[in-house]
Amino acid sequence: MKVCIAEKPSVAKEIAQILGATARKDGYYEGNGYQVTWTFGHLCTLKEPHEYTSDWKSWRLEVLPMIPSRFGIKLIDDKGIEKQFSIIEKLMKDADAVVNCGDAGQEGELIQRWVMQKAGVHCPVYRLWISSLTDEAIREGFNRLEPQDKFNTLYEAGLSRAIGDWLLGMNATRLYTMKYGRSKQVLSIGRVQTPTLALIVKRQLEIDNFEPQQYWELKTIYRDTTFNVTKGKFQTIEEGNEFLKNVDGFPFTITDIAKKNGKEFAPRLFDLTSLQVECNKKFGYSADETLRIIQSLYEKKVTTYPRVDTTYLSEDIYPKCPAVLQALSGYEVYTQSLLNGQKLPKTKKVFDNSKVTDHHAIIPTNVKAGNLTDMERKVYDLVVRRLCRWKYSCSCCGKASTLHSYLCSGRHYGQLRDL
Repeated sequence: MKVCIAEKPSVAKEIAQILGATARKDGYYEGNGYQVTWTFGHLCTLKEPHEYTSDWKSWRLEVLPMIPSRFGIKLIDDKGIEKQFSIIEKLMKDADAVVNCGDAGQEGELIQRWVMQKAGVHCPVYRLWISSLTDEAIREGFNRLEPQDKFNTLYEAGLSRAIGDWLLGMNATRLYTMKYGRSKQVLSIGRVQTPTLALIVKRQLEIDNFEPQQYWELKTIYRDTTFNVTKGKFQTIEEGNEFLKNVDGFPFTITDIAKKNGKEFAPRLFDLTSLQVECNKKFGYSADETLRIIQSLYEKKVTTYPRVDTTYLSEDIYPKCPAVLQALSGYEVYTQSLLNGQKLPKTKKVFDNSKVTDHHAIIPTNVKAGNLTDMERKVYDLVVRRLCRWKYSCSCCGKASTLHSYLCSGRHYGQLRDL
């Protein structure tokens, strides 16, 4: 029996349907030679200091720094987690092979590896690596499973991050709390939260201590056009008047006119950070809200994997783009010309394998979007329109080139700008 372990029950259900494991059991699906189970995100975590030695139970400066000779993991203290882990442990004990179906990224690798280590897996383990949850992507992923050892460096990167967070958080939090905490107030220190807080405090201090200063500029108007003196700003009016004396009385002569053709390129596709920024600007969504929404869209199969840090697509996505365009119901005004037999533009500004590591940029899938909430629809609309700005074909002359579409003086220009 092959045991597949996903990161969420909803993902396990999708995988089970594709594999034919349709019989629902307590904590897993079964059928067609497969058992598909799941975690709830993190089931395991690094042990607490006192679980390594009793000397680290009390907060004392003399025991710092706390550096375990070997880090260990434990189950998170939760009855639901303990029950699900016992099911996973039993399934894996009798498995002929295990397929790691966790999210294809550093954190997803770490989550599943810890569970398998805790369960004591000794059979062969394979990795499912997919960027979307469409039926097609899942089938393709199972047709090209990789040995888990191929992803050891990814796991080691996640483990190093977790250990680094533990060392800094546990030691620095105790140090600052004991030295500077008032009335036993815990001063939490973290790898991300502390530098972020420092940036906010620094910026606020700059705002609080800002002192506006007056300055003067020297300008002249010629034929309804304002010209500035290239010297720039003057700190005092006397300095400006002194400079004016040097040029006063001389004829104003235009010696050269330069004309440049500007190019406005299509914006990059979305990675998670740029999507969070755009959603905050347009809708006021927080970073957590945007992540929750795009994760939901991913689980509904209408967008690709969200936790990405690249704005490029891998070249193997290029032949799949027509199917994606075809599924974009309601966006025919932007996709119709490209679906009428014209070849899609392929440019290194979009397709570049060297700029893609774990996953490509966030794009819609070939699954038609339906049953979306208002917030989901807004985020999905942003993702689709960003993709269309690359793929848009000129309705005036038919050239399938984004750059041409931006520069074309035809009537569609305003429509494109509205994207």
